[in-house]
This record gives sequence, C-alpha cells and structure tokens, in this order.
Amino acid sequence: MKRLILSIVILCSLSINAQTKPCNCCTEKHAEFDFWIGDWTVTNPDGSAAGTNSILKIQDNCILQENWTSAKGNFTGTSNNFYNYKAKQWEQIWVDNQGQSLHLKGNKTGNQMILQTDEENNKDGNPFFHRVTWTLNEDGSVRQYWETITNGKDITVAFDGLYKKQK
Repeated sequence: MKRLILSIVILCSLSINAQTKPCNCCTEKHAEFDFWIGDWTVTNPDGSAAGTNSILKIQDNCILQENWTSAKGNFTGTSNNFYNYKAKQWEQIWVDNQGQSLHLKGNKTGNQMILQTDEENNKDGNPFFHRVTWTLNEDGSVRQYWETITNGKDITVAFDGLYKKQK
C-alpha cells in the first residue's frame, strides 16, 4: 500500500511539474513574427497566382515553420524561423526542392520583419546579399519583398508577393 501511495505522489508531482514548465519562447520577442502565422494565398504584383503558404508555430512556440508551394506545384520550400536570443536577432533557414538554401538574419522594425543574408560574391566576383522584408499591412495582409543587392546599390527584385489569409 505504501508503494502505491508513493507511486501516486510521484506521478502527481511529475504531472504538476510538466504543467508548470515555463514557456521559454513565450516572450514578446518570440511573438514579433506571429503576424505571418496562417494559411495564405499569395499573388504576384499583377494579381496572378504565385502560390500558397502555410505558416505555423511549432516546438513550444520557438519556431515559425513555413511550407511554400508555388501556383503550379512544381516548386516547394520550407523554412524555420526563430528568435536567436544569444545573437539577439531573428533567423530564417530556408531549403527548397531545388536544393537551394538561404540563411537570413535580422530584426523587426515597426510593422516589418527585415532579414538578410551575409554578403557573398557572385560568379562575376561582385559582392551581393539577399534582403527579404515582410510588411504587415493595415488590412491584415502581408507583403513579402525579396531583393538581391549587388555592389551595395544594384537591386534586383527576386519576389514580390501579397499574402491574403485563406478563408
């Protein structure tokens, strides 16, 4: 009987500890990119379909996971987005079904999350980096604007998509 009572006490204390476990990623900083959570229909600037994107929060609120599918379905990608409290910045690690990857870093400014890659050299030896800006619009839509910046001044738009929540 003593063993039964001791077992019940131990199980109850484990259950209480599990329920009161602190949420390490339930801070204001970890919630800065939450405006991007949801299931989205994404259009190009001309209104044509770009694709769909599903963003959800996983790993006890520590990661925003993105799952992208292009309009034709032939291009997919996944990113994990997280606040790196040691570096005091947001980071995104993107990998797609073409074998491409990006590692973006940055922070939220106002209603925008602005992340960029480290500078590299292109095939011609010119320095470049990618900068992606997500802007929360007043109507709840989100604009994702991806620029490639070469030689610190030459800008090429790689993607300009408007996200609207799916109904």
